[in-house]
Amino acid sequence: MTVKVQFLPDKITIEAQPGELILEVAQRAEVFIPTGCLMGYCHACEVELEDGNPVCSCISIIPAGSDFLKIYVYSDPVW
Repeated sequence: MTVKVQFLPDKITIEAQPGELILEVAQRAEVFIPTGCLMGYCHACEVELEDGNPVCSCISIIPAGSDFLKIYVYSDPVW
């Protein structure tokens, strides 16, 4: 089963497998997410899921059980 993932605000949609890292899906879709430590400590790669929960995309996966997921990518001028 695949999940359609839409990265906002650019409305870029790509199919992903549950269990894939969000950051890897974004890179495949050519969506830029800043990174830092790649271990979830620095929060440079933080995105927000459609339910409002912020997650670090470098350590968070595409969840199973849904066929569509919206991810809000915002930029932090510090990074």
